[in-house]
Formats: sequence, C-alpha cells, structure tokens
Amino acid sequence: MKTLAKKTGFILALLFVIHSCVTINIYFPAAAVEKAADEIVKEIWGEEGLRQEPKKEPPKEGPQSFIGRQIQHVFGVIGPEEAFAREADINVTTPEIRAFKEAIKNRAGSLKKFMDNGNAGISNDGLLIIRTTEGLNLKDKAVLSRLVSAENKDRNALYSAIAKANNFSPDRVSDIKAIFAKSWMNNAKKGWWMQMTDGKWVQQN
Repeated sequence: MKTLAKKTGFILALLFVIHSCVTINIYFPAAAVEKAADEIVKEIWGEEGLRQEPKKEPPKEGPQSFIGRQIQHVFGVIGPEEAFAREADINVTTPEIRAFKEAIKNRAGSLKKFMDNGNAGISNDGLLIIRTTEGLNLKDKAVLSRLVSAENKDRNALYSAIAKANNFSPDRVSDIKAIFAKSWMNNAKKGWWMQMTDGKWVQQN
C-alpha cells in the first residue's frame, strides 16, 4: 500500500513539473515568435537585396521516452512534441496585425532610399533613427522625419497587436520587440547602418 502511495505521489509530482514547463513554454514561445518575426520582416522588405542566411536543418527529434509515452497515454498529459506544435502556432493573421504589416510594407519602398544612403538606420531597439540629414533638402528632411515617425509608431503597434492576439501579458511586448530587433538587423540589406548595444554604428556586411 505504501509502495503504491509513493509511486502515485511520484507520478503526480512529475506531472506537476511537466505541466509547469509546458505552461511556461506555451505562455511565451520565443522560438515561434522568432520564426514569425523573420517571416514578417522578409515579407515587408522583400527577399531581393536582403541578407540571405543559409538554411539550417531542423534538429532531429529523439524517440519519446517510455515513461513519457505512458504518462501521456494514461493521463492525457501534453507531451513535449505536442507542446512544441502548440508553441509554433503563433497568430499573426488578425485584421489588426495585417493592417500594421501592410502599412509598414507600403512604406518600405520610400524608406529604402534613405536606408541605402545612410540617412536612416536601425537602432539597437529595432526601431528606425535618423542618423544624418547630410545631402538632403528641406523637403526630403521633412519626408524622412515623417516616415521614421510613422514607421516606429506602426512597429510598436504591431508588437502590441501580436501580444494581444496570442494572449501574452503586456510585459511580453518588450520581449517581442527585442526579438524583432534582432530580425530587422539580421535581415538588413548590405550597407545599411545598424546601432549596436553600446551605441556604436556599423554597416551590414
């Protein structure tokens, strides 16, 4: 009887740990957000002229352990594979998200010439910043200022919309923003200026 109670207690404790881990992963699936960010950035800027990273082979999954299969079968607990599948399902197709993506995409063509000339660059928080207005007339300066302001507003709104659509807590918006910052930089066109964490500006190579 005592042996059975001990086994039951062990299984319940194990289930609690598994449930806790799965809850955390589903609560903020960073890997899935990174994937979504890359897809959105590439869609906005277009594939042509952007930095092309070599495709990575997905990691091979090992066989599920015997105890994992038994627990999942008997108790209906979400296993690692199912948790990963749920983690990968990030909602970025709401009307609000599509509207912000479309606005940013429509603005991309106008911004590219300023990015190419080094007038605007990607700040270390993933937003745009005016680096220099050298060589610009008054009209172009006004256009650049308006574009950067609108772009940053829409980017921040996009991150908030993604958090809202996926039921992430408001404090996760900063995590989404950081992930997108990395994606904007990783997919930046060769020659574009980017600001490092120490404030130093470098060009994409």
